Amino acid sequence: MARDFRYGGQAVMEGVMMRGQKTSATAVRRPNGEVVVDKKPLPKLYTGRLRQTPFVRGIIVLIESIILGINSLFYSANIALEEEGEDVSGGSTWVILGLSFALSISLFFIAPLFLTKLLDPYIDSSIIFHLVEGAIRLVIFLVFLRLISLMPDIKRTFAYHGAEHKTINAYEDGVDLDTKAIQKYGTAHTRCGTAFLLAVLVIAVIVFALVGRQAVWLMVLSRVLLIPVIAALGYEATQFGARHMNNILVRAVMTPGMWLQSLTTREPDESQIEVAVIALKEVMATDRQTAEQASSEVAT
Repeated sequence: MARDFRYGGQAVMEGVMMRGQKTSATAVRRPNGEVVVDKKPLPKLYTGRLRQTPFVRGIIVLIESIILGINSLFYSANIALEEEGEDVSGGSTWVILGLSFALSISLFFIAPLFLTKLLDPYIDSSIIFHLVEGAIRLVIFLVFLRLISLMPDIKRTFAYHGAEHKTINAYEDGVDLDTKAIQKYGTAHTRCGTAFLLAVLVIAVIVFALVGRQAVWLMVLSRVLLIPVIAALGYEATQFGARHMNNILVRAVMTPGMWLQSLTTREPDESQIEVAVIALKEVMATDRQTAEQASSEVAT
């Protein structure tokens, strides 16, 4: 198994999803304390050549994160709600998620534009216009994160987010995946989705500035259609930063993204770290088996 493979994942309800080279594993703690795992092979779209192609891979990762994340959340929600006899599934749930996606675009991309348009008479420069729009977008984002972090269920999910980061940090540092050893590591990680979102907010200012101050309908259209482009650039910027954290300038640029993770992570307890370790070990075991099979085939 390649030690330099960059494992990662996300927090779900009472659990963690980890993404390996060929599989994903979602470990969730049942209300009775038992940990169950749902392991699935990754589609070729997420493991093929496009996934390694610069700029294109950012769009693939965005699609992968949404689909894998939603499926993992469905699974974890169903496990967490077993005792209540409820089930989270069906077309209605996808409708809700679609509406949530539309609301996110409206809140973080369309609303800042229209709020900035209210100041149009006082702004002469296109650059200043887009800087103000970007500042409003950042404020909305920070307020949103702060508000949801106050919800009890979200606090627990953020603790699992911290467990995921601690586990990955420990793995990348080469230590044994022991809960006590992992607990010593920080809850921030350079490749976190929160840092990626901050990069997206900053890059959006530059991209939208290139569009300029056009007719309102054209600017609204650009805020929607250019999201994949901004996501691709944001992914490359985040990955570059993660690879060059030893550089003082790069570390300074990445620091705000690391600080921002204080809003989306919490210190986990050992039981939460245990769940993250189980998920990581599942995908690592599959990757090891795949590597051993490939080696045996070459040998024969």
